[in-house]
Amino acid sequence: MRDAPARPHGFPGRLLVFEGLDGSGKSTQAALLGKWLQSRGHRVFFTEWNSSQLVSSTIRRGKKKGLLTPTTFSLLHAVDFADRFDRQILPPLRAGYLVVCDRYAFTAFARDAARGCDPAWVRTIYSFAPRPDRVFYFRVPVAMTLKRKLASRLKISYYEAGMDLGLSDDLPESYARFQSRLQREYDRLAVADRFTVVDATRTVEAIQAELRENLRPMLENFPTVARLMHDG
Repeated sequence: MRDAPARPHGFPGRLLVFEGLDGSGKSTQAALLGKWLQSRGHRVFFTEWNSSQLVSSTIRRGKKKGLLTPTTFSLLHAVDFADRFDRQILPPLRAGYLVVCDRYAFTAFARDAARGCDPAWVRTIYSFAPRPDRVFYFRVPVAMTLKRKLASRLKISYYEAGMDLGLSDDLPESYARFQSRLQREYDRLAVADRFTVVDATRTVEAIQAELRENLRPMLENFPTVARLMHDG
């Protein structure tokens, strides 16, 4: 794993971000890490992408009716993220929590660029979002994510497969092509934004052990609930 610089923002909490393709295993790892952090006595807040109630129904309706252009798709998710940031991420970060994010602004950077939006324009929209303390990028071959998706029997959505972009009339083929675009964008971001790259082809246990080891130096002097109660 490649470490990222610490304390990129001025808040007392820490911001831990999990990014990667659908089916990369990042959500599983984020949940496991959150439980581990809690077991060590830390205050943890978990949040995930597209979880704001402000525009979620609008996004669902737009997707269902196929009304979202790449630009409207981008703008709606930016509004969703801004509300999620103000309501879910910033308060616990200010309160000194460990905030675990299943996807952050980098999801928009990758997806919107893959859909043809100008990367600089997208960056500007999300300029209010501070740099995380860690960005764990779960890198896995596209073919493996497709295999995992099919094995789980989860339906591949129209937009997840990039069907709106006219890449292919075949759903699995369109999925492979669009996810390959996403991976190229993520690989570019991994270098530019100094992600901690995780080999997500390994076992759940091996990956989790590596994540914990990566965070130990950061957590060494980070306050626990017991310490806060004692100091208070």
